Amino acid sequence: MSTPGDPNPHNPYAQPQPSPYGQAPAQPNEIPPAQPNPYAQQPPPPSPPAPPQAPPVPPQGPGGGYGYPAAGAPVGTPGFPGASAAPGAPGGRSASGWLWAIGGAVAASAIWGSLLFATGGFSSEPSPDLAGYAYTGDLCAATSMTPFENAHFKTKDNTGSSSKDANPQHSGAQQTSLDTMWCNVSLQQDNASSADYSSNWLYSAATLHKKTDPAPEFADNYRSYEKQDTSVGYKVESVPGLGDEAYLVTRNDEGSSSSGSYVILGVRDGWMTYQSTWSSYASSSSTSKQPTSSEVATMLKTSATETLKRLRSSGSR
Repeated sequence: MSTPGDPNPHNPYAQPQPSPYGQAPAQPNEIPPAQPNPYAQQPPPPSPPAPPQAPPVPPQGPGGGYGYPAAGAPVGTPGFPGASAAPGAPGGRSASGWLWAIGGAVAASAIWGSLLFATGGFSSEPSPDLAGYAYTGDLCAATSMTPFENAHFKTKDNTGSSSKDANPQHSGAQQTSLDTMWCNVSLQQDNASSADYSSNWLYSAATLHKKTDPAPEFADNYRSYEKQDTSVGYKVESVPGLGDEAYLVTRNDEGSSSSGSYVILGVRDGWMTYQSTWSSYASSSSTSKQPTSSEVATMLKTSATETLKRLRSSGSR
């Protein structure tokens, strides 16, 4: 048996045994370990490292950017070479300088905007090219009849007829997008007898296109005669020396029992279009000889050349 007080590893009563209920409370004569005070001031966190300084931006070219003013900027603008700053201003730039620069930019924008409005710079509508032509209320007065008179045709006398049968007849209208003019003249041959049945007409029309350029559709308008699926055939050919472009349309009258011709001349000069049409008919019993289509074409070209000169205003291009 062991002596009390002697350490004996085999004595179960010599060592303290673990409590099945957890850690035993501290004895009165024991000092518990110090606990952290949640209300005590905590030491300040360490300062974050200073961010690396951005490398200097290289100067750019005259188009604007750092180091150079934009095109048109005045010398001395803050932030550009030659700028002066008030002492003590942050970054070496003066607040008044910035205000001056902003005010100058606003003023320049206002002046530029005014110029665009005044000159139509903000308008999406194209400017019409009227090629010096002007509106007239009486196209008949401007139409040259000399080539037809030289071919022994004269204006048919309708004296005493009603106003609707007046000869020649003319009209016109001025509108926002178009100015239109037309003239119709009934002709008769000098030596025609009262027994001859014939009809000879000259139709003329001029249009000033003020909103839309007629050029893209002008040629197709006359070329379409050749595409018509009808028993009457047409020949279309270009005519040099008249305006920007011109076309002659001739109806094929071969095999017809009557004599006559149908010829159209169309001319475009800028945004002005002009058309003159000859239409004639004579019965087989008529003694008057009608001009051929080739002769009519020559008369139309000669008349159009002089008529277009008369339609030009003093401010022609």
